[in-house]
Amino acid sequence: MGVGCAMTAYAILDVEIHDIEPYMQYMASVKPLIEQYGGRYLVRGGEFEVIEGDYQPARLVLLEFPDLEAIEDFYQSPGYRALKQLRESCSTASMVAVQGC
Repeated sequence: MGVGCAMTAYAILDVEIHDIEPYMQYMASVKPLIEQYGGRYLVRGGEFEVIEGDYQPARLVLLEFPDLEAIEDFYQSPGYRALKQLRESCSTASMVAVQGC
């Protein structure tokens, strides 16, 4: 990492929503919890373009956290475990966390 490079971690999600009503409830409830662990949304859906390859994401979400530990703490927290059940009832998702700069 270069001089002056602050370590940051990103959670990248590809979400396919099956039932929008409970998913809207999930989105409203999860935002304060993400913020509690130092996270913030950088991308929350929106138009995208596949530049190369055959990957066809459904809905992309990009979260920024202070570090990988903060992502893990958020994901393993009792508060998120309850919300994860709600998310899984109305959507499917893939998630990857990456350390960045």
